[in-house]
Amino acid sequence: MSLKLTYDRLGSRLRSIGGIEIFYDRLGSRPSRFGSHELIYDRIGNRPRAIGHLEIGYDRLGGRPKRLGPHELTYDRLGSRLRTIGGLPIDYDRVGSRVASVGSYGVDYDRFGSRPRRIRPPHGVSAVDETTMVSLFFVLVVIPWWDDD
Repeated sequence: MSLKLTYDRLGSRLRSIGGIEIFYDRLGSRPSRFGSHELIYDRIGNRPRAIGHLEIGYDRLGGRPKRLGPHELTYDRLGSRLRTIGGLPIDYDRVGSRVASVGSYGVDYDRFGSRPRRIRPPHGVSAVDETTMVSLFFVLVVIPWWDDD
């Protein structure tokens, strides 16, 4: 069983991960909800503060997320790529620009290699826990959206 990722008609915005819908604000530019998890932003509206009940904590300068709820986020030596969310390691492809896996869940890309299209759970796993789903959403949607700003 794999989780299919669906996109809008233009193919630019991720609309669901394994049947859990992703909603965007009125302008359609920023994610506002992942299933039952509402995204809460800071006063200016450009930095996510929480995904549902999981608060996002930032470093002292406020430029980089350091916590997702109770889970500490760690980065590579240069501080540019997210390496773990709590106990879930995040691996990248050889070039280092695309997420290859989150924990034991693999990420498959479309024919051109630009968009994730499917999440492969480990062998024998039929259901994905909530922490992993929120982590997948955070890595595939929130971090890329926020980095584009």
